[in-house]
Amino acid sequence: MADTTTTLDATDRRLLREVQRDGRASIVALAERIGLSPTPCQRRLKRMEEDGVIAGYAAVLDAPRLGLGLTAFVQVSLASRSEETVEAFHAAIGRMPEVLAAWAMSGETDYLLQVVATDLEAYGEFATRRLLRLPGVKDTKSAFVLRTVKPPAGLPV
Repeated sequence: MADTTTTLDATDRRLLREVQRDGRASIVALAERIGLSPTPCQRRLKRMEEDGVIAGYAAVLDAPRLGLGLTAFVQVSLASRSEETVEAFHAAIGRMPEVLAAWAMSGETDYLLQVVATDLEAYGEFATRRLLRLPGVKDTKSAFVLRTVKPPAGLPV
């Protein structure tokens, strides 16, 4: 596997921390915060965007305020790991807006999904009528978030 790591200096890392903290900050504000003038700051930002270090920008939404009060982490085991089954599973979960993230895992389970729903009843409907009925799904195990102790944060750069 080729090394795709981008070399970053201390200023790049400061800039990344600031962008993760406030993705809507202007170039002038970012430059001021990291001790650069705007033009070199913008060049660094553009380089990191082009290199794929910055994959995109997004707003962080509050799920409970949007009526999505339940978060579950779901372990999924497939009956088969054939290419056809795996591709069909990937495509199906890609079409499910309730699935916020999905990871292929090592160990006893094949996938870990992060799922949101309005409540336990809505999650039950999703799990029994949609997730468990996907071709190739053998078993699922769900764990529900009781309280967020540390919300997702930026990467440690």
